[in-house]
Amino acid sequence: MPSDSFDSSSKLLSDSTLPASNPRPSPLTPEVTAPTSLQRTIYSSLRPPPFPTNSALWPKLARQAVPAPNFGYVHDSAGTGSTCLANVDAFNQYRLKPRMLVDATHRDLSVTLFGQTYASPLLVAPVGVQEIMHTDAEIATAEACRNVKVPMILSTAATRTIEEVASASGDGDRWYQLYWPRSEYEDVTASLLGRAKREGYKVLVVTLDTFTIGWRPVDLDTSYLPFLWGQGCAVGFSDPVFQRRVEEELGRDERGVGEKLREVRDLLLRPGTPWGALKVLRNLRVMQRSQMWLSVMNSGTYRKWEDLRVLRELWGDGPIVLKGIQTVEDAQRAVEFGMDGIIVSNHGGRQLNGAIASLDALRDVCADETVKRSGLTVLFDSGVRTGVDVLKAMCLGAKGVLIGRPYMYGLAMGGQSGVEHVLNCLLAEVDNSLGQMGKRSVKDLSRGDLEMRKQQAKL
Repeated sequence: MPSDSFDSSSKLLSDSTLPASNPRPSPLTPEVTAPTSLQRTIYSSLRPPPFPTNSALWPKLARQAVPAPNFGYVHDSAGTGSTCLANVDAFNQYRLKPRMLVDATHRDLSVTLFGQTYASPLLVAPVGVQEIMHTDAEIATAEACRNVKVPMILSTAATRTIEEVASASGDGDRWYQLYWPRSEYEDVTASLLGRAKREGYKVLVVTLDTFTIGWRPVDLDTSYLPFLWGQGCAVGFSDPVFQRRVEEELGRDERGVGEKLREVRDLLLRPGTPWGALKVLRNLRVMQRSQMWLSVMNSGTYRKWEDLRVLRELWGDGPIVLKGIQTVEDAQRAVEFGMDGIIVSNHGGRQLNGAIASLDALRDVCADETVKRSGLTVLFDSGVRTGVDVLKAMCLGAKGVLIGRPYMYGLAMGGQSGVEHVLNCLLAEVDNSLGQMGKRSVKDLSRGDLEMRKQQAKL
């Protein structure tokens, strides 16, 4: 087409579509630095993004990127998977009610948790053994969280140490999640928390639903437990107190050489294949320590409410958040024992098959008068797949929302850049959908913004 057929004042892509290099704030135009600017950036690039924005495609790409047992460990859940399915389906029982002709040009996603303001309600959930999804593991996640300004919650089951992740996180916000050792190892607990405090982890998250590993047929049917091979044990293996306890245990072993050799022979025979035996042989020393670490962290010994006083003494006056609360009664007990917050969560359906959907638990907990009067900070986890899911959880009362499997899919897709893509997509959808609802701030969300889809769903 001849160039003179275009008016000089017209453009194929308008200035409101192209990201500006020197944006000038205006109350009349959207901010080009807002999360939803990702949408304009993609369109103006005239090419598909490096990874899909459709969250339903993320697990499919992750499955292609890693070995089947690795993917199954992250993707699948307990029993028949009914709790995981219920978590996701629960979001479909509630619909958002948008309002029109509201000036939502500029939107505020910020939230205040435990006295600190964060850029958005998103937090990266503590997921262990990230090395099985990408070689850069928790380092990639920490760097992505720092860049996107989303707090990272480091798992005790990490494949990188507390110190390494803190270094990668830099000035990013970070919390520490504790798989609570049994009481005989209180000195190990003290050491772990001391390291976390020294490295700038501001909030302690204590997981309550994993004193023993759930019944997970996908992992059982492949005999896949990465911890046995030392993966997910970096925090313990780097802990001086745990290492001292290991040496003490080994020093008390009074068995003779013959008995020890028979044990090694039995281990070599267990896999039933030559290459399996070779793997055992290469990892004998690691396996010995791994089993001891598992016996400390996932021993099947359950803690009691009264034990929380020990954690308060060890952590001091910093915020303590209980992860795994699923009933009003337990939320009330958290208040009774002076906890600062809870995470309504069923571990993404990975622990108890047939459990209540996490979103339904959130609805009940946040409606409770005792919880509301207490000032307890309620966060949410399990079943979140989209930005709209984040908004629905906040409508029901969550002050912050944890993302789990989606960012792990991103890690498998592309390491740090994959995690950043997933987080940026979720933030963009939160921002975009907030405007579509006619809301200026996530703080304006309430139960009045939801409508029941089914009779059994209640507000």
